[in-house]
Amino acid sequence: MNRWMAAWCFMLLLSAELAVAGASLPLHHIHMPEGFRIHVYTDSTPGARSLARSPSGILFVGTRRHGVVYAVVDRNGDYIADNVYRIAENLKMPNGVAFRDGDLYVAEIHRVIKFEDIERHLERPMAPVVVNDTFPDKEWHGWKFIRFGPDNLLYIPVGAPCNVCDEPDPRFASIMRMRPDGSRLEIFARGVRNTVGFDWHPDSQTLWFTDNGRDWLGDDRPPDELNHASGKGLHFGFPYFHGSDIPDPNFGKNKDLSPFSRPVQELGPHVAALGMRFYTGNMFPEKYQKMIFIAEHGSWNRSRPIGYRITMVRLQGDRSVAYDVFARGWLQGEEFGEDAWGRPVDLEVLPDGSMLVSDDRAGAIYRITYHEE
Repeated sequence: MNRWMAAWCFMLLLSAELAVAGASLPLHHIHMPEGFRIHVYTDSTPGARSLARSPSGILFVGTRRHGVVYAVVDRNGDYIADNVYRIAENLKMPNGVAFRDGDLYVAEIHRVIKFEDIERHLERPMAPVVVNDTFPDKEWHGWKFIRFGPDNLLYIPVGAPCNVCDEPDPRFASIMRMRPDGSRLEIFARGVRNTVGFDWHPDSQTLWFTDNGRDWLGDDRPPDELNHASGKGLHFGFPYFHGSDIPDPNFGKNKDLSPFSRPVQELGPHVAALGMRFYTGNMFPEKYQKMIFIAEHGSWNRSRPIGYRITMVRLQGDRSVAYDVFARGWLQGEEFGEDAWGRPVDLEVLPDGSMLVSDDRAGAIYRITYHEE
């Protein structure tokens, strides 16, 4: 059987498996360390991407191509969603969601809006208020992940509008931040090609973020990155160099690379590292405390696919000492990347210490728990 026939047969088998029952996703394929379990929190969120949870427990979910924002409600506390509301539709790539003081902030490509008092209006949200509409409208890497930092500012990345380019508008390839009312918008970090996930260290309160490497330098170059911004004003190298030491063939020639910040950890090449969270719960064993979990969405610009998994970076202080696979199995038959049945996007740690994972290909959100054997 040639590889294309094998791929076709695999797709038929996979389609049949996914169609067995409405909630029957093939989670038996997911491999994790001993004691960890995964189950479906909801499978009714097509295109599920970024996650934000309110203090009362409502989970808000952004999408990219679907133009929808969801609110997921677990009314009886059994960690299985009871209701899924579409609180917004026909938005322009509303990937990013953040919650603050009763209001839901949503990032479209060109603006940030907010739905006020959203928890009391899930069935009929009020018309959104425009917070700031001065962002570029370029779609290439234009979808945004947003979060409020410990400084009470909203952090908003603006990806490079290209595979690799030296764009004169300083807002591109940056992480910006602003007040909750949209004022005092400023650039916090530069040289960031496209981050779709960040978090703050639970002790130092400094920003850590993933960054997607450029394409078309081969299967194994460059790596994606995990970076640490210890303060405002750092430049992380794009478009001049990639990873720790790879000058860009077009923009890195004869360039002094010494002023730029290097990644804390080089991640897999083309893994599409998106959402990341420090684990701050108490359910997982002690060795997972304050470690970084990363959702790797999966490669497209690689002859053999990689990613489609959750990885973990172990830290000692601000230094990475290990980069390991934590959960895998969304990719079956690794020579056929488009046959991956799921693609992890974002993570959220719940108050009980379990962890949610969004999956935009399966349109689902999973919950990972730990129980001692």
